[in-house]
Amino acid sequence: MHAIVIHAKITDLSEAKRGLDEQVLPTMKGAPGFLGAYFVAVDDTHGVSVEVFETEEQARAAAPPEGAEAPGVTLGTLQFGEVIGSA
Repeated sequence: MHAIVIHAKITDLSEAKRGLDEQVLPTMKGAPGFLGAYFVAVDDTHGVSVEVFETEEQARAAAPPEGAEAPGVTLGTLQFGEVIGSA
């Protein structure tokens, strides 16, 4: 398994939640190899997501571009890594 870790700047938390529910999650659920994801609002202006896929290739194919904008959010850094444990 491989994950994408994304750091994001939240500009409008309620708009970010709406965009997540209406746009991001439905698209992700249909992505090849998608296994699951968590989206965390660390505070009102910073969010982190961890999105898990079966393979690194699938994770990279599903990744949005750095700096992309979504409702209420601007994406910052993206990191890719092998999942070495879960509970």
